[in-house]
Amino acid sequence: MEIHHNHMTHNIDPSLMVFFTLKDLKVGKKMQIYFPKREPSTSPKLWPKEEAESLPFSSNQLTYLLKFFSFSPNTPQAMAMENTLKECESKPIKGEVKFCATSLESMLEFTQNVLGSKSEIQVYATLHKTKSSVTFQNYTIVEILMEILAPKIVACHTVPYPHAVFYCHSQESENRVYKVLLGGENGDKVEAMVVCHMDTSQWSPSHVSFQVLGVTPGSSSVCHFFPADNYIWVPKLKSQGSSSM
Repeated sequence: MEIHHNHMTHNIDPSLMVFFTLKDLKVGKKMQIYFPKREPSTSPKLWPKEEAESLPFSSNQLTYLLKFFSFSPNTPQAMAMENTLKECESKPIKGEVKFCATSLESMLEFTQNVLGSKSEIQVYATLHKTKSSVTFQNYTIVEILMEILAPKIVACHTVPYPHAVFYCHSQESENRVYKVLLGGENGDKVEAMVVCHMDTSQWSPSHVSFQVLGVTPGSSSVCHFFPADNYIWVPKLKSQGSSSM
């Protein structure tokens, strides 16, 4: 299948094709988007909290962890584990809180702490309305289904590890959350979650989104589509339909 690239996206790894800017969030806009399709049956499993917390989760214990999971050093799996542990241990950027959750319970605890122990919380995720194995194609924005007005959000992304681990973070600066209906060239329908970060001034200049979009920190909003196994947590609020946009 031939994919025509525009000059911007040439030589960029397709899996990075999830970024765009807010001005492109409009009905009729066509863009190339990558949605990984991960088979739940072969994906890393969620472990119960007790089990997950009985194992160290730290890069200085990597040798022990590799033995425990029977991976040889320097294999792709070992390097992915090391990257995940290092990323989980890296310092948050200014105005950000982050946490790597090794179980569903710890993801909920972190989220509840960030959003406020008194608030009821709600979760959103991208939903594939059709079954297909296509991961990268042109999609057109068919409808902006809703803007979810949230004073604070926690986004949780799956990261490579032998059991399910989520990299969760929340930024103080303004974020906007949307649910968008996309139509794929092959007829795929996706109810996709989008987060737009309105202030990128604290981000590292080497952040991949700037390379993909050709913009610099602070000069532009950065929006991105969420894969289906990532979560957006918000305090429970009345959502507004597309009529409010």
